[in-house]
Amino acid sequence: MSPAGSGAMEQLYQQVILDHARERHGYGLTGDVDAAGTGESFQVNPTCGDEVRLRVRVDDGTVAEVSWEGVGCSISQASTSVLTDVVGGASLADVEELSALFGELMRSRGAGLGAEAEEQLGDAAVFAGTSKYPARVKCALLGWMALRDALIKGSKGE
Repeated sequence: MSPAGSGAMEQLYQQVILDHARERHGYGLTGDVDAAGTGESFQVNPTCGDEVRLRVRVDDGTVAEVSWEGVGCSISQASTSVLTDVVGGASLADVEELSALFGELMRSRGAGLGAEAEEQLGDAAVFAGTSKYPARVKCALLGWMALRDALIKGSKGE
């Protein structure tokens, strides 16, 4: 890709992040935390103070609902917003794969993962540029860590 094209793509990615930070999908905790198949996790990024409380409900091996509340930078807010779109309705096996792919993306130092993996990630692939900045990686991973923890807690309640 040419440098001009690369800059245009980065601007598009930044716009997706800003859009999700403003219009946060899945924002506002819903459902009963004590319901079967429901787990909740509260995570804090000690580096910057970003916080997220995420609730997930699993029904018949599928993520039926994801909701969250939090405060923090546009990266943590947008990443958690995108997460709700990416994993909502997905099987637990797919969520595990998506979570692993997002973790790989955050370790890529801006290199990305290739077209197929990034297509699987959907809008979550826009965080490839974030992986160039180690201090921001924890921000992008905050919601994903909460999701993983909430799924574990929810599976114990079943």
